[in-house]
Amino acid sequence: MISKIGRQAAILFICALCLTPFYILLTLSLNKPTRILSEGNIFIPDFHFHNYIDGWVKSQIGTAILNSALITLFALAVIVVLGTMAAYTIARFDYKFNKAFFWIFLCSMMIPGIINTVPLYTLMIRINAINTLWGMALVCATNVLPSSVFIFTGFVRSLPREIEESAIIDGCSWFAAFWRITFPLLKPSIAAVAILNGFGIWNNYAQAVFFLQDRSKHNIPQALSVYFQQFAGAKWHLMAATAVIAVIPVICAFLLFQKSLLKGLTEGAVKG
Repeated sequence: MISKIGRQAAILFICALCLTPFYILLTLSLNKPTRILSEGNIFIPDFHFHNYIDGWVKSQIGTAILNSALITLFALAVIVVLGTMAAYTIARFDYKFNKAFFWIFLCSMMIPGIINTVPLYTLMIRINAINTLWGMALVCATNVLPSSVFIFTGFVRSLPREIEESAIIDGCSWFAAFWRITFPLLKPSIAAVAILNGFGIWNNYAQAVFFLQDRSKHNIPQALSVYFQQFAGAKWHLMAATAVIAVIPVICAFLLFQKSLLKGLTEGAVKG
């Protein structure tokens, strides 16, 4: 009984530690512009909701949210389509070239993406992809394709080959068997890969600084960085309100797809 109470107390304490920064951020976002941080009870806000309107208009965070959404969706589409097809080819066809490509994917996972920034920037200039959302989406997709192929390959190998061979006997090609039989069975792994990589793409800042220089093309981290630099800590209420607005889509996406994420991770643990 005592150990159970101790575990529950530890869980509550850890949750409180994790939620405290978000509560402070929410409190700051609801303070009046004239309020000094040291005045009054710092844990009770003024409920000044107009900060969110000012933050939305002045920071152009709406455009940044749209840009991040388009980049993330396009990048995830590329990852899912190309990643599953590559994994299917590697897992089902025992060719020497396939094994070589699989090891190339594994080795490329060890190389930090920031190292390739200079040659990648030169390539982006040549294909006129600077300050384009599709160019940034391709960069993000390329960064996570190796790890995605690795995960998808493990899932494809765990599936029985006979279900595809039965479809081929009935007249399907290998390509048709993949899309009609194998691809629907990969939904748990697709959900896990999409959610885990989607958050990283959504919050990509290190490479977006180089490839999205026009403010109208900024994603959320860039828009917040530029907006915060304007005030240099002078207007905490507006900065906090804008940060809360930027966090809301991520929280909603996680709450919406958390069951798919847990299902994909648990099935991967059992099958992998």
